[in-house]
Amino acid sequence: MIPFSILDLAPITEGSDATQAFRNTVDLARHAEALGYERYWLAEHHNMPGIASAATSVLIGHVAASTSTIRVGAGGIMLPNHSPLQVAEQFGTLAALHPDRIDLGLGRAPGTDHATARALRRYFDQADAFPDDVLELLTYFEPAVPGQSVRAVPGAGLAVPVWLLGSSLFSARLAARLGLPFAFASHFAPDAMDEALAVYRRDFRPSKHLDKPYAMLGMNVVAADTNAAARRLFTTQQQSFIKLRRGMPGLIPPPIDDIESFCTPQELHGLERTLACAAVGAPATVREHIAAFIDRHAPDELILVANIFDHAARKHSYAIAAEVHNELAET
Repeated sequence: MIPFSILDLAPITEGSDATQAFRNTVDLARHAEALGYERYWLAEHHNMPGIASAATSVLIGHVAASTSTIRVGAGGIMLPNHSPLQVAEQFGTLAALHPDRIDLGLGRAPGTDHATARALRRYFDQADAFPDDVLELLTYFEPAVPGQSVRAVPGAGLAVPVWLLGSSLFSARLAARLGLPFAFASHFAPDAMDEALAVYRRDFRPSKHLDKPYAMLGMNVVAADTNAAARRLFTTQQQSFIKLRRGMPGLIPPPIDDIESFCTPQELHGLERTLACAAVGAPATVREHIAAFIDRHAPDELILVANIFDHAARKHSYAIAAEVHNELAET
């Protein structure tokens, strides 16, 4: 059975704050470790009131120090916002502190808007330099050589696993050309998933990093004891996406009884397409949807997203998903 992992945005819920979000993140990471999840990734976003993971490498260090065996990493670092050397130093530091447990996923999008990009002192055209920046970053993890003018300290020689993330064909092609593992953001942008997977697998070139393609897919998994309860929990994520598309991002809202009363039919149609890669329901329903998704797309790993308002309900959802994983492993 393929591994299951978790993607966390350290959500800040209505009535809460970043401090509580970080406590919840650590608690969920420990829970995930006990349940047998493969890795726990955090994502870089800026100027988003409901997302506390902006200082991603700092939070990764906190989570890694609060756990002992689960892999911890970035899903991802938005490379246009940073210099490759700084990223190599940060993740070299993390890898030196937590050997063989740190992953570095790299994204090409800035993960923010124009005004925030300017505040970061980086610009959208930096995305055009993404392939060169990836290559530069990879060199910093190579063993240093005599006479090397710039090196990452720490970082050089630590061979931090680097992944490319994407929601289009661009990163799929680049990951294939460089022989790197690839993670597709199918949990919120599924339209190009099949084509990106086909391109990545067809064009993959073995490298010193990886001898064969390794593709991870994102999937929304919201599980509860009943289908109705899970569908209600899922309205939190649905509301968040609609507010974002309306240009009104905010704190993570509590669930509601009827999502159709919150949005227009057009918004609901777009939402269903955006969040199409989802397993929402009771354990049997979730098992059926996950098994069908794996059978159809044959990922090497799934990374699960559960943007649930109540922390206890979120932990319960991931516990059900872990049980589903174990049941599928036995079939």
